[in-house]
Amino acid sequence: MLKDNELKYAEGSQANGSSDSIRLATFEQYRGLLFSIAYRMLGSVADAEDMLQEAFIRWQQTADDNIRSPRAFLVTIISRLCINQLQSARAQREEYVGEWLPEPIMTDPKSDPLGLIKIDESLSMAFLILMERLTPIERAVFLLREVFEYEYAEITAILAQNEPNCRQILRRARQHVGALQPRFKTSERKKKDLLERFLKATSSGDMEELVTLLASDVVLQSDGGGNGLAVPNLIHGIGKVARGAMGGLKKLLPKNLVHQLAQINGEPGIVSYLNGKPFSVLTIDAGETQIRAIYVLTNPAKLSHLPELPSVPQ
Repeated sequence: MLKDNELKYAEGSQANGSSDSIRLATFEQYRGLLFSIAYRMLGSVADAEDMLQEAFIRWQQTADDNIRSPRAFLVTIISRLCINQLQSARAQREEYVGEWLPEPIMTDPKSDPLGLIKIDESLSMAFLILMERLTPIERAVFLLREVFEYEYAEITAILAQNEPNCRQILRRARQHVGALQPRFKTSERKKKDLLERFLKATSSGDMEELVTLLASDVVLQSDGGGNGLAVPNLIHGIGKVARGAMGGLKKLLPKNLVHQLAQINGEPGIVSYLNGKPFSVLTIDAGETQIRAIYVLTNPAKLSHLPELPSVPQ
């Protein structure tokens, strides 16, 4: 059954000959949903935008008679495009130099004034890294069901799977990521406090304070895309992570960086700028009192979409 806005679309299309303006307006209505799905599927802003562009082309080329529900049609297109993209990107990912992290996005109101991006814990770096453990089809089923709350009947239509198969796929996906998800949510205030204390400790060289902030199983993951400005492998444990954060990373980074707190993937983060341009992004995965993981991005290709440092009013 068509929803009211979809009925209006169908009626408008018939009355106006399926004009480009109606098609564009309908696509824009669902752009935020489509980007939210594509970005979580791919972990890449550039790839997500490419998928939206391809979805729009197919949307424009499809006859009205083949579209019963614009929303369902567009979500089906974007989901299948992302699955295909993930399948073709696996070989590229295997050749990636060093550790791989998702492209960060700034999620403060200024970066997304219309509130188009769905912001919750599924946007965090930690969650997107968990998605890397899933196959493309597992990722699609898990996101559509667990994050976007689609019914099984809708998912089966979107992915051309039968319902028992979708349920089995979701069960496997939950097994792959369930044990790694935190049991308790940490407030943004506590995460921000831990992040500020981390920045202060590393800036001042306070190793004792830094050690108290780290959980026993803490991990440091750095993605430089092979540019030499990142730690090439995962670092585990308090001592190694503390030394890596205090010594290794500081030696690699320029001295004249400007640090600013920002909302990164829905959580507190630090963007560092060199000559006004984004140079690195740091985010954390935190519990109530300690940091469980530190993520550092210095790959220029993954930072190019971030805005430059705002100029200070004179």
